[in-house]
Amino acid sequence: MKVSVLGCGRWGSFIAWYQATVLKNSVISWGPEGDYSYEVLKNTGKNEYVSLDSSISLTCDLERAVTSSDVIIISISSQGLRGFMKRITEYPVSDKIFVLCMKGIEESTGKRLSEVLIESGIAKNKIAVWVGPGHIQAFTRGIPNCMVIDSYDPELKKYIADNFKSNLIRFYYGNDIVGSEIGAAAKNVLGIAAGVLDGSGYVSLKGPLMARGAYEVGKLIQAMGGEFNSAYGLAHLGDYETTLFSEYSHNRRYGEMMAHGTKFDKLAEGVMTAKAMKELGDKYGLELPITNAVYEACFLSHAFESGDGAENCMKIILKLFDRRTKGEFKNI
Repeated sequence: MKVSVLGCGRWGSFIAWYQATVLKNSVISWGPEGDYSYEVLKNTGKNEYVSLDSSISLTCDLERAVTSSDVIIISISSQGLRGFMKRITEYPVSDKIFVLCMKGIEESTGKRLSEVLIESGIAKNKIAVWVGPGHIQAFTRGIPNCMVIDSYDPELKKYIADNFKSNLIRFYYGNDIVGSEIGAAAKNVLGIAAGVLDGSGYVSLKGPLMARGAYEVGKLIQAMGGEFNSAYGLAHLGDYETTLFSEYSHNRRYGEMMAHGTKFDKLAEGVMTAKAMKELGDKYGLELPITNAVYEACFLSHAFESGDGAENCMKIILKLFDRRTKGEFKNI
């Protein structure tokens, strides 16, 4: 299989490594010239996560990357996807398969990332999403995990999952692309909340966070046309360990440092996803208390400016306890 991986940051570099080293596919790894992640790989052949196999062709030529391969895997910041697709669709890509290995919701529109591709002119039956748990640091040590391939097209998701599987990653076929995408994006919001609890010394609340968080996300998935139970699958609940507990989780670390009144300097997709989810909750008339608390902590608490991160964050979280008593699964 000829595969191009667009984006050579943390996940992009791992995907290129996995495709070439584990699956033995022909791989092109693309990054923008001058970008830090690309320049590190170009100059050293490795980064803090992987060493690229010599068979991988590293390039900053986007035209070559998108026209030379049959499958195009995109792994970039979710908020930059629409603008990036404008560049990609300048080239003949109607026959290409696109796989999104990225998690988020477009903040300005509330669109799922596959919807951004469709609105960019990519046919629905050419789009798949790759979601689920796993940390690069574990994968590269040979520690396996389970992930999901989902698509609008049943044959495409079977084709991708069957060709991408290995003893390192067991893939499942997803059966709800709405739930897979929203669940995968929303777990990053829960990761920030978990980090705030860690940083504030309220670790015992992570149990209720997981139970109520999955229920909250399920309601949003259902309102958007997906299946409520998708929140309890690999894309969301199954990804909690790697997002809510792991030292490698950027979103958990972001929340932890916010509670300490300091900023995390790496990408935490959950920040903008919290804003997008809040707006979706308002749109569908849903009560999303955990989402709203994370949104307030990230955008309204001034935790960074004041230096009183833990106090400000916990004021927001403890407001959840002032809400009226209700049934756990149904209002009474």
